[in-house]
Amino acid sequence: MDEIAIPVCASSALQEGGKGIRFPVTAGGEDSTGFVVRYDNTVYAYLNRCAHVPIELDWNEGDFFESSGLYLMCSTHGALYTPETGRCAGGPCRGGRLRPINVFEQDGQVFWRPDDYIRPARA
Repeated sequence: MDEIAIPVCASSALQEGGKGIRFPVTAGGEDSTGFVVRYDNTVYAYLNRCAHVPIELDWNEGDFFESSGLYLMCSTHGALYTPETGRCAGGPCRGGRLRPINVFEQDGQVFWRPDDYIRPARA
């Protein structure tokens, strides 16, 4: 079976440690968002849901990095996550991690692939 690849944005839309791009998903049957960021010249995508309390991370749309650009940060409680693994690096997330979304770049575009939990957004 061919894997579904869903376009998110042009690769050029993601700057190193800059704003992320949000995209609609269905996670566990609920409407939600995913997001993709660029860190260390690689794209990473996660479900936009803090491991501490299930709320969205970004304080302004697309603002996922804290001021140093080294960590993803929950705007509500300050939980910090490593961009390359989504694992908790500090704050109230204590051993938690962000739910990864399979993402890749091809021909100047960023795509994501659904899995058994994160599916395309309902129409």
